[in-house]
Amino acid sequence: MNREKRRTIFERLQAADPNPTTELRYQTPFELLVAVILSAQATDKGVNKVTDQLFPAADTPEAIRDLGVEGLKQYIKTIGLFNNKADNIVKTCRILIEKHGSIVPEERSALEALPGVGRKTANVVLNTAFGHPTIAVDTHIFRVANRTRLAPGDNPLEVEKKLLRFIPPPFLQDAHHWLILHGRYTCIARKPRCGSCVIEDLCEYKDKAV
Repeated sequence: MNREKRRTIFERLQAADPNPTTELRYQTPFELLVAVILSAQATDKGVNKVTDQLFPAADTPEAIRDLGVEGLKQYIKTIGLFNNKADNIVKTCRILIEKHGSIVPEERSALEALPGVGRKTANVVLNTAFGHPTIAVDTHIFRVANRTRLAPGDNPLEVEKKLLRFIPPPFLQDAHHWLILHGRYTCIARKPRCGSCVIEDLCEYKDKAV
């Protein structure tokens, strides 16, 4: 796929959705961090249902630390892997309080040092909370990048590096959200909705759905 085609893809995605953002509901970087940790192997809809109850009761590192693991579990028990996530979130809250003045750090290394935070979660927080031009390659972005041939790769890190290299700079800030939403609602896994896709003629997928 050449440079001109990539630019046109993002011009069309931008025209269709000028101000994309995460579907997770949050008010602060800390709330976003907690929501993203909860979202691993869970839907945004399911996470929002949980955080709609949790955040009014506990929306700071101190408040969630004071809930404790067992208290937090009562709010998030409908989420997959909730036992492990509760443990990680409470540990993360303690580290934020003790090492970062209860503030979510804006550095990748500090974020990835938090329990339950890997590269993908760090990228989401850096991009959505702090405006960094990062790409969090989840299953949707991995599928879209490979299927369209926008940035094919064998693993998420390879795809991430190619996207950062290939996406025209003016689109880097929002590309993460455009690609996730495109994969979630149009370029879906089993039967992509090619007929309603704004980039169908630019996509290099060989088995387009009729």
